[in-house]
Amino acid sequence: MSVPIEKSLSDDLAREVARRRTFAIISHPDAGKTTLTEKLLLYSGAVHLAGAVQARSHQRAAKSDWMELEQARGISITSTALQFDYQGVRVNLLDTPGHQDFSEDTYRTLMAVDSAVMVLDSAKGIEPQTKKLFAVCRKRNIPIMTFINKMDQPGRYPFDLLEEIEQTLGMTAVPFNWPIGEGAGFQGLYDLQEPQVLFFQRTLHNQRRAPMRVETFPHPSLAETLGEAYGPLQEEIALLTGAGTKFDRDRFLAGQLTPVFFGSALTNFGVEPFLNAFLQLAPPPGPRRSSEGLVPPTESKFSGFVFKIQANMDPQHRDRMAFLRIVSGRFEKDMMVYHARLDRKIRMTRPHRLFGRDRETIEEAYPGDVVGLVNPGLFIIGDTLCSGSPLSFDAIPQFPPECFGVLRSQDLTKQKQFQKGLQQLEEEGVMQVFYSPDHVRREPVLAAVGELQFDVVASRLESEYGVKTLVERMSFVLARWVSGDPDTLAGIYWPQDTRRLVDREGRMVMLFGSERLLAYCMKEYPALKFQLREEVGASDSASPPV
Repeated sequence: MSVPIEKSLSDDLAREVARRRTFAIISHPDAGKTTLTEKLLLYSGAVHLAGAVQARSHQRAAKSDWMELEQARGISITSTALQFDYQGVRVNLLDTPGHQDFSEDTYRTLMAVDSAVMVLDSAKGIEPQTKKLFAVCRKRNIPIMTFINKMDQPGRYPFDLLEEIEQTLGMTAVPFNWPIGEGAGFQGLYDLQEPQVLFFQRTLHNQRRAPMRVETFPHPSLAETLGEAYGPLQEEIALLTGAGTKFDRDRFLAGQLTPVFFGSALTNFGVEPFLNAFLQLAPPPGPRRSSEGLVPPTESKFSGFVFKIQANMDPQHRDRMAFLRIVSGRFEKDMMVYHARLDRKIRMTRPHRLFGRDRETIEEAYPGDVVGLVNPGLFIIGDTLCSGSPLSFDAIPQFPPECFGVLRSQDLTKQKQFQKGLQQLEEEGVMQVFYSPDHVRREPVLAAVGELQFDVVASRLESEYGVKTLVERMSFVLARWVSGDPDTLAGIYWPQDTRRLVDREGRMVMLFGSERLLAYCMKEYPALKFQLREEVGASDSASPPV
């Protein structure tokens, strides 16, 4: 008896969805997020030699940190997609920036994942940026797994760290393993799911997998092997098994409980057990809210949304890449899809599988996958693509800028490259660009969430577009889009410590030197609207400045 084609396709889709895991790694800077990312790639077999956060003459640069400025400073500046297979599971790992100046990119990325890994420094615990990123995850009920890192260095008492997670984040912490010793005396882990001890051996430069030896617990030889750590381990295990909270999968999936793992990403201790547990605990893609209701991943009609734009990932191509998170259905190369914002159909001609800056053309993809689409100007952040009835997913968050600066080109003969670079970086969401409305002062004003974004713009304009620039900081602290009766606007004498500009769509933007000054202007001119960027609707006003 033959199986109906529709049933076969439905089964294939369900099977592919079930084997997907899409997650982001979040942390405060220097907690070891990028190092853990590299080691997960090492243990999955995606790379054969782990990179270092800072490139040295005898080491490779981190696979996820491919920008020149990232490698020079040893920080993550932009979110990176890394897709690989491990034990039959298709993993989409999104490495995010930790520094608060790049929060906007991280928050957008969190819109595209089904779970998150929170990395904590064992000596510092919960840090400010960790709390901010956790709040975003909580808002979306994203399940979180916790990896307490740097156990090979002096740190805080593990019970204190668990208590801080519960008190500060309001989330139940359930350890899945337990450290044996700390700092130089860190010997391994006790597996709380199985009565056994995991011993690890250091490797040269920590670039290869650490051999792991398993011993059952209790065992007569362990007292001699562990030495002074044996007695405290027995007491801690008794406390954890007697009074510890049991793991509840429903609470974990609701973002109310976090499984906790200990280890050292740098020395590879605990990375393999964590990766194996992650595949078992992390959920596959689930339904997504849309304007047409919940969209299940097993819906036969294709849908997805663009959450990131990146230019010049590959120096050989010098193109722009749109990151598409597939929500439902089967994606196929050359398929025709409906582009909601443009209100027309387009062909998916060059889809790519992404691995950092590396890419390869694919024929198909499924819900949970992040696909790279070469972007000739068709896509912006937040675009929805689908093969069925028009719909839109939750809006991608935007953040009001707090830092402003005048961008000056050092080479007036490269205006074409300067303008192209500026436009493409603005499309990525790195910053916003404003201009003087009088068309006399043509130097653009940059608006960014954090000061480091100015360094990123200057570095990328030079390295990717061959244009040297300087950013002269301005004293303004916030911006508002102002609209109202044209005659009223024309007659206003704005106070000092403000500046009138326009964005690329010709809409009026006012910069203010303080919150108090903004409040004064709103009171003085009640007929005007003072709005944030996301509150401003599409405008048919003047064309962008030339």
